[in-house]
Amino acid sequence: MQAVIPFPDLSPELFSISIGGMEFALRWYALAYIAGIVIAWRMAVAALRRPALWPAHHPPMRPEQVEDLLTWIVLGVILGGRLGFVLFYQPAYYLANPLDILKVWQGGMAFHGGLLGVVLSTLLWAARHNVPRLAISDLVAHTVPPGLLLGRLANFVNAELWGRPSDLPWAVIFPGPAAQDCPDVVGLCARHPSQLYEAALEGLILGVVLLWLVYRRGAFKRPGLILGVFLAGYGAARFLVEFFRQADAQFVSAGNPLGLAWHVGGWGLTMGQILSVPMILLGLYFVARARRGTA
Repeated sequence: MQAVIPFPDLSPELFSISIGGMEFALRWYALAYIAGIVIAWRMAVAALRRPALWPAHHPPMRPEQVEDLLTWIVLGVILGGRLGFVLFYQPAYYLANPLDILKVWQGGMAFHGGLLGVVLSTLLWAARHNVPRLAISDLVAHTVPPGLLLGRLANFVNAELWGRPSDLPWAVIFPGPAAQDCPDVVGLCARHPSQLYEAALEGLILGVVLLWLVYRRGAFKRPGLILGVFLAGYGAARFLVEFFRQADAQFVSAGNPLGLAWHVGGWGLTMGQILSVPMILLGLYFVARARRGTA
């Protein structure tokens, strides 16, 4: 008999209350967002309070300014993540149903879109306050992995964004008809827990590497280095995990069972991989530029 892991008895909701006939719930995914933002805030403040980490012992901004920056970043995450999902993954549907773009409570956020939103909001804030762009980008980048770790763990709790069918010993039997719709699988279908793969690579490992570079290798003194390592690291991790992650349903068809967004002769890339390639290249550019000392 195949050795697999049944999905644990987890609820997407931490708790719920009923007020006036209406149900209000705190979901693990929302809590992950909140915790990720709080952790990022404290990490940024801690780094700014250590002048020795920065060129000429001069932090690019005051610790008190982080709260204002976070407001811009939160807006960038929400708007960019939603618009990224709309444009990258389901443009035809939302073109036909534009009002549904506003229904963020129904789900549908794209990390790559959220990243673009964060980049744009950070650059606008930096320009407004005359803060060095690469220095502030490094500061923000080194705070992101904890939020990614918590977000991917919340994806697992929600039993969403699961992986492709697998017979590995750690494959998980996710609940729901969509997760159990596995062609050529007799009985219960087990899948890669790709959310946990991403949590480990994008959150834990990448986070440890960035902290080591900041606090042990003086990486903030080379503007753009942490930004480059984050972009290349996340892009590479996501590119790898896409080989195990189930593609979005809109890309899957009888002639394209792997859900490749671009393919020729059975070979191609998923949408996640297509969006990750520019991240890797841009990250390597910033790393090379920082190491040359021209940033």
